[in-house]
Amino acid sequence: MTPQPNPQAGAAVKAADRAHVFHSWSAQGLIDPLAVAGAEGSYFWDYDGNRYLDFTSGLVFTNIGYQHPKVVAAIQEQAGKMTTFAPAFAVESRSEAARLIAERTPGDLDKIFFTNGGAEAVENAVRMARLHTGRTKVMSAYRSYHGATSAAINLTGDPRRWPSDTASAGVVHFWGPYLYRSPFHSETEQQECERALQHLEDTIVFEGPATIAAIVLETIPGTAGIMTPPPGYLAGVRALCDRHGIVFVLDEVMAGFGRTGKWFAADHFDVTPDLLTFAKGVNSGYVPLGGVAISAEIAETFATRPYPGGLTYSGHPLACAAAVATITAMEDEDIVGQAARLGSDILGPALAELAERHPSVGEVRGTGAFWALELVRNRETREPLVPYNASGEANAPMAAFGAAAKKNGLWPFINMNRTHVVPPCNITEAEAKEGLAALDEALTVADEHTAQ
Repeated sequence: MTPQPNPQAGAAVKAADRAHVFHSWSAQGLIDPLAVAGAEGSYFWDYDGNRYLDFTSGLVFTNIGYQHPKVVAAIQEQAGKMTTFAPAFAVESRSEAARLIAERTPGDLDKIFFTNGGAEAVENAVRMARLHTGRTKVMSAYRSYHGATSAAINLTGDPRRWPSDTASAGVVHFWGPYLYRSPFHSETEQQECERALQHLEDTIVFEGPATIAAIVLETIPGTAGIMTPPPGYLAGVRALCDRHGIVFVLDEVMAGFGRTGKWFAADHFDVTPDLLTFAKGVNSGYVPLGGVAISAEIAETFATRPYPGGLTYSGHPLACAAAVATITAMEDEDIVGQAARLGSDILGPALAELAERHPSVGEVRGTGAFWALELVRNRETREPLVPYNASGEANAPMAAFGAAAKKNGLWPFINMNRTHVVPPCNITEAEAKEGLAALDEALTVADEHTAQ
């Protein structure tokens, strides 16, 4: 679709936004949100007629792109026959969504508790783990993001936790594996795996194994940097959990539903958690939906004991109809396979080639449609292009990089000193190459801030 400029309409949208909308994670007087006129496939556009290739997939949720006709039609059809209904009843779209999700989750994760999004999914997974074990402590990695509700924000490891960190009872952070910036001074993936597992085991021992209800990990951390864990790490965590009776929770909110080239990232590692949280890609974000996939053992805990949790919109019919249509479209169109081929044949090789030519690229890592470029001032010292959690003038190099990308029609995902390449899983080869060319040009701006 060719966007038709309508600046007057855009100005009205912007004025209403600035007068009344309170934005997430923002100093309200310092932001200038883009007024979006429309979106389709891998693109969106503003009211001035500027079109952007979306290398962010929204917030890494439009796994099948914007306005997929099959999902739009399913939402319209569901709205025509049952727009909403309370969660205590059996509803066709809810039952079918749960069945389709359970068919694709690893192992025996066959019971689905629906939420409105990822943070609520993590919140309820933690509650289930604590009730199942009778323990209170929950462990999570420093480089992580699990949501902004009460327990989820305390589990989060990144700086967004700090203003809301009330040290809620029993949250313990530890270092996960990250070879490029190894906290364990490792030189190989094997060393990083062994040392990270030893560090985790030591932390468990000193915290008291009998006090720990759950370990919560993003299978492949998303916003924190897309650090694929080394071979054997997740299996090692699974073994530690089994040894100490700890519930193993994998957070697949960002990595799930095809993003990594598998239905779930856990499938890359042949590991089954006790609880798996999901959201985002389950219906490409078309209607808010998340959930927890629950193992048979934990489900049995609540067979005759009521589970003390619920949501008014749990398993909302519109959201579940969108999930059914999304999963069906992904299956029919082999979108998971497309994501895998996108990573192996296009993004992986092209990003590696960019890294060779741009001194600002310290490392490229990822899989499927899930990649990160770590930008540095100096490849030898690995000094980040901007300091950790930088803002204002200190963040100027990344701001300049982002502005250059947008000028060339690419909307980038930027977090700290990284840019993530996370387009829709079904982006075409031509579109991907268009985005990579714009990224190539924007990186020359980042290069200007390096010690070449």
